Amino acid sequence: MHRCPWLVLLSMLLVAVALASGQARDGGDALARIRAEGLQRSRALELYRTLTDDIGARLTGSPAHMQSARWARDRFAEWGLANPQLEPYEFGRGWQLEHVSAAMTEPRYMPLIAYAEAWSPSTAGVVSGRAVYIGDKTAAQIQAMAGQLRGAIVLTHLPVTDFVIRDRPQPGLSEGKVATGNPTLPQARSTTPVAELIPLLGRMGAAVALRPSAYRDGTVGVTGNRATASDAVPSIVIAGEQYNVLARLAAQGRSVSLRVELRTRYFEEDRNSYNVIAEIPGQDPKLRDEIVLLGGHLDSWHTASGATDNADGAIAVMEAMRILRAMGTAPRRTIRVALWSGEEQGLLGARAYLAQHFSTPVARNQLAVYLNDDPGSGKTLGFYMEGNTAAKAIFDRWLAPLQDLGATRNIIEGIGSTDHVPFNEAGLPGFNVIKDFTAYDERTRHTNADYPERMTEDALKQSAIVMATFAWQAAMLDGTIPRMPAK
Repeated sequence: MHRCPWLVLLSMLLVAVALASGQARDGGDALARIRAEGLQRSRALELYRTLTDDIGARLTGSPAHMQSARWARDRFAEWGLANPQLEPYEFGRGWQLEHVSAAMTEPRYMPLIAYAEAWSPSTAGVVSGRAVYIGDKTAAQIQAMAGQLRGAIVLTHLPVTDFVIRDRPQPGLSEGKVATGNPTLPQARSTTPVAELIPLLGRMGAAVALRPSAYRDGTVGVTGNRATASDAVPSIVIAGEQYNVLARLAAQGRSVSLRVELRTRYFEEDRNSYNVIAEIPGQDPKLRDEIVLLGGHLDSWHTASGATDNADGAIAVMEAMRILRAMGTAPRRTIRVALWSGEEQGLLGARAYLAQHFSTPVARNQLAVYLNDDPGSGKTLGFYMEGNTAAKAIFDRWLAPLQDLGATRNIIEGIGSTDHVPFNEAGLPGFNVIKDFTAYDERTRHTNADYPERMTEDALKQSAIVMATFAWQAAMLDGTIPRMPAK
């Protein structure tokens, strides 16, 4: 592709300016202390185990999320951070899974790996009976089955033939342009589109709808819709291979009987959710009102324990703040931390924070940079640079001393679907870390397999050190991190 000579020259000048201005007053001593604190006195594993083992899944709006938010705020207060607080925004009703069980009872007994979709209502007690298979039926055919569907356990989808079997490419581990962003994964299919099918079942009085997960080997991917009506048909997701057994037998006209029970609870009293905010105040009279913001989302979906999505990212930024506070040296700019909620429902916490704090040009000018830790697991490999060549020149300088810890490279490409995106949309410099995606898309992301065994203590320590190092460098920077136009 032909490029205009003046554009090439301008790009070279911007990089040169960035390199010249991207000097931090660190003297190397502060960076050495960050590393020593993060390696020798780390609390990352302890914090990670509390978040994943003790608290567990943290669906936005659930009591567990509130427990985790209060716990994080209290840790920030314990470490001496300034202004630790829970900052509210309107979210809507909360939800909690209290019990789910499902089993095939005929032609033989088989316990099923089953999870409710978030915000599903409960079943009317224990529902037992012959399963009705409609995965291969049109809407007209389903309407003709009205007598069979009232009070029935309904198998809504076709058997799964296309399973999730691979992860996205691995950014940061190979040279050359890479594809980034959430991959398009196989989905379970039904002859009648789900948007038409579920309301139809509701009108016919079905007792519960069962659908398959497209993950394999007993892995169940489950999300949910917070707008689900409280009188909707209860919805449960079954491990794909097990669902296939049920659907094949039922499609052959065999008698397949099931026993299902689902108990859930809605929370209406407090329709807010909460971001967790704290900071280390800056001390430079000219720069202390500028903010280096680091964050990650604290919420998760409701299966497993949300370990790689996103307890590891939340702990990286928490431990980074602990490290920076333990140094006892004040930064020039203010370093602020935000643990977001509502990320899984559409980056809601980050968007609410932007609307509340960065809605004017003056306020937006005070944000020096936002550093986010979310998708993937394992060590931090670098940062996605969102096409910002000038900023990459600065970040490359900062990353170089961390290569012995496993930081490989920053890449010019960007990534979507996480909390730095609203910042970029507003023209603010927001960047997300690069993590390893091995067995992330295929196994742990939004599934019942997202447990802490996927992370090691070394990876938790390293990610916190990288985040603390970049936050400190940005807080001490003589110049500014260049911005891209608003999207």
